[in-house]
Amino acid sequence: MRYCSTSLLIALCGTALLVAGCASSKRVVIDDKGVDPAAYQQDLAECQTIADQVTTGRDAAGGALGGAVIGGALGAIFGNSSTAGRMAGGGAVIGGAGKAGEAEQEKGQVLRNCLRGRGYRVLN
Repeated sequence: MRYCSTSLLIALCGTALLVAGCASSKRVVIDDKGVDPAAYQQDLAECQTIADQVTTGRDAAGGALGGAVIGGALGAIFGNSSTAGRMAGGGAVIGGAGKAGEAEQEKGQVLRNCLRGRGYRVLN
């Protein structure tokens, strides 16, 4: 039982770190010298709409499925059906969070590229 608690704690901590990284991936810093704030807000909103076209839900689901399969297989090899179930659950959490994090990073990159394309000097 202690093993399950430790595995769950590790999975939750990893997920929290990924989510924290995702939260900052769309924060954009520009050099605002000579920039009209109203025009920038309009361009930022339009670029965010474009960036939101990157799918996160499907990527997260695919990562969760892959993580569950790998975790379950490893649990079955190195343990019993109970271990396989726990490992599949942990693999699903980690796989889903990892893919969601990658998709959020891609959204941030699309947002930055869009703003650069509109003539802003993006600093991050």
